[in-house]
Amino acid sequence: MRKLVLLSWVLVAIVLSGCVNRNSKNSSDSASKTNSAGTSEIIFTEYQHDFGKVAEGEKVSYTFTFDNKGTSNLIISSASTTCGCTVPKYDTKPIPPGAKGNLEVVFDTSGRNGMQTKTITVKSNALTAVVLLKITAEVVTNK
Repeated sequence: MRKLVLLSWVLVAIVLSGCVNRNSKNSSDSASKTNSAGTSEIIFTEYQHDFGKVAEGEKVSYTFTFDNKGTSNLIISSASTTCGCTVPKYDTKPIPPGAKGNLEVVFDTSGRNGMQTKTITVKSNALTAVVLLKITAEVVTNK
């Protein structure tokens, strides 16, 4: 009976050690795949733009350009703004390493007056996963 219990424990230990080794092997394999795949790095030419004085009701736009300085494809997952008066349009296709991309921002000044500052939050798979861009404008009314 003792031999049977001891043999059972030995078998359980062998099975568990096999699972642990297999899991750690898979973890290291997936980590090496991630490392060998490289990373993307988004670098904008400018991080802010000032439109200066613009007339109320005018729609103005500016195109931010960026480079993928990484070693794998850059994918922008989203670009969002602080209000509905500012609309970002961006490249949805993967940007290869060394290539350039664009993010256009259209600002509708309708119903606005005075100094305006809007922030664009860009999310991607880059090393810096979130980048903040800023536009400013002084909206003047003709009243």
